[in-house]
Amino acid sequence: MIKFIKNFRKDENGAVTVDWVVLTAAVVGLAVAAYTSIETGATELTADTDVFLQAQDPN
Repeated sequence: MIKFIKNFRKDENGAVTVDWVVLTAAVVGLAVAAYTSIETGATELTADTDVFLQAQDPN
């Protein structure tokens, strides 16, 4: 049992997997934050453009 625990502690395959999972989660989180920021800006720009166009006289 002691030998198994020592070998398990020395094995780094699981640690690399955890690193990749954390890194992937961070990239996904940043992508979601960027998408939210872009969506908010685009929505505000669209609303401002609509207000401007509604105020124009077509004649």
